[in-house]
Amino acid sequence: MQKKFVTNLAFLLFMNLFIKSIYILGFDRAVQNEVGAASYGIYYAILNFSIIFTVILDFGITNFNNKNIAQNNHLLSKHFSGLFTLKIVLAIIYFIVLLITGLLIGYDNKLMKLLLVQGFNMFLLVFITYLRSNLSGLHLFKTDAIVSVLDRFILIIICTILLQIGAFKNPNGDGIMYFVYAQTFAYLITAIVAFILILSKTQVFKFQWNWAFSLMILKKSLPFAILTLLMSSYNRIDTVMIERMLPDGDVQVGIYAQAFRLLDATNMIALLTASQLLPIFSRMLKHKESVESLVKLISTLLLTPAIVIGVGCVFYNTDLMNLLYKVHIAESAKIFSLLMLSFIAVATTYIFGTLLTANGNMKQLNIMAAFGMVLNISLNLILIRQFSAYGGAISSIITQFLTAIIQVIIAQRIFKFKVNVKLISTLIMFAIGVIAINYGSKLLQFNWMVSFVIMVASCGLWAFVSGLISIKGIFRLIKYG
Repeated sequence: MQKKFVTNLAFLLFMNLFIKSIYILGFDRAVQNEVGAASYGIYYAILNFSIIFTVILDFGITNFNNKNIAQNNHLLSKHFSGLFTLKIVLAIIYFIVLLITGLLIGYDNKLMKLLLVQGFNMFLLVFITYLRSNLSGLHLFKTDAIVSVLDRFILIIICTILLQIGAFKNPNGDGIMYFVYAQTFAYLITAIVAFILILSKTQVFKFQWNWAFSLMILKKSLPFAILTLLMSSYNRIDTVMIERMLPDGDVQVGIYAQAFRLLDATNMIALLTASQLLPIFSRMLKHKESVESLVKLISTLLLTPAIVIGVGCVFYNTDLMNLLYKVHIAESAKIFSLLMLSFIAVATTYIFGTLLTANGNMKQLNIMAAFGMVLNISLNLILIRQFSAYGGAISSIITQFLTAIIQVIIAQRIFKFKVNVKLISTLIMFAIGVIAINYGSKLLQFNWMVSFVIMVASCGLWAFVSGLISIKGIFRLIKYG
């Protein structure tokens, strides 16, 4: 099982890191530089606002379905038609809530238009994620990997054309809408392709409404929906609050988005790992197999690069921001340091949160997420007014680390994991070494890019020297699983 997980994860990560990194660091960044911080800031705030309410679109169905299909493959044909119809009904409710809430918080006609188009994009994106949950639930990981990058591949082609003709430099300030429409087209094509793939795996498909089935699914997925709402709130509410609370909120969100972009790129590693872990954990737990060795393996594989990335971005924050952007370098660099350091906590959450989800410990997860939401909103109310966008970053890193620690403690108690003193001490020793390596690399009299490459290579070597990663262990895993 471990061998299959690692090989499939390697393929998925390669596809996503190659395509999505090009998109995020190349084209998405280029669009922001073209339209400006204020215009992109408005788009980014509304994007996060629409994401918060995607709990209505999904209602926890994707995680529930991923876990359910992984444990019972035959349910795909039985449930697909009913779930498809249910998601259409949920989409109608989502748009009504989005419209009403947007009006209540004071969005004007221009912002409402952007909100509704972005809402449609979220519907397509959530629908694609649901369709992919069927593929991963069936353990069709390579097919899932290809579908996961198709929308970004299409966007790269469209954005290349739009950048060449200067569409984003619209004198009326509407250039960002071309970007949103490009996303609509890319998501629509990907959704159609994914739907056809799932249709080929089902025996029957009928567009029909079944009250009893829908209520049963909603009842079972309700805990997942609550968790999604709570976690998306404390992960996404900061930009919405920044935009609404500050007189220059649009610019501040644009600065925050600059800092967040690399975290968005690195988050792919943890998110994609979690998407692979959920069906595997679910199947192992159903068959009462021990998950402790897999948890240890994935903790090592994820936390090693997370520590290098987090610490490295603190030391090279200004250099990286200068490389990517033209304006607001100093402000975004400060925020960038905190957000990237929080990637260590985010990676931890993806490991242990996924394990607890697969085991059905939704009550504990929801209590943790409710604490995270209350903490994050409370901190934002205090810190954003005092420190602007930087205050949102402070709130985020505090919330991420506290919620990650809580999930580790919950998992340890439920699964009776032995406290792995050796692994913990090795991780601490590795982190101290990474800090020392970064400090030393900054003293080198080279171009910062050369120093950065030396730092990354040295940290990789240090991972082996410290015993965190074993060459023998990697070969044994590849050979025997």
